[in-house]
Amino acid sequence: MSQLLHIMNELLAGKDPTETPDPIVPGYEPSVPDPLKSSTSTILGWAAGLGIAAAVLGSLVGWLCVAVGHNTERGALAARGKQGILWSLVSGGGIGVTSSLVLAFYNLTN
Repeated sequence: MSQLLHIMNELLAGKDPTETPDPIVPGYEPSVPDPLKSSTSTILGWAAGLGIAAAVLGSLVGWLCVAVGHNTERGALAARGKQGILWSLVSGGGIGVTSSLVLAFYNLTN
């Protein structure tokens, strides 16, 4: 508990905690070990590619359900197809954003 009080005392006094002789967070450079750099990048790329491919496949199946449901007058099947299309768009966007963020943070450590 005294460490928290000490930190708060320094912050309230206007001192920069990193400029003290005993800093709160020591100098640390995050990095990925050399043998893991290429394999980690490959795994992240494949995971993003497979996720987007699955989202596209889900969208195609959704459009198939809409077409079959519309032509056979099965409204529930067409409605499920439309819902599947929306979910595949959301999942594709989520996978794209997530993979971009993960790869960006991964590349920051290189």
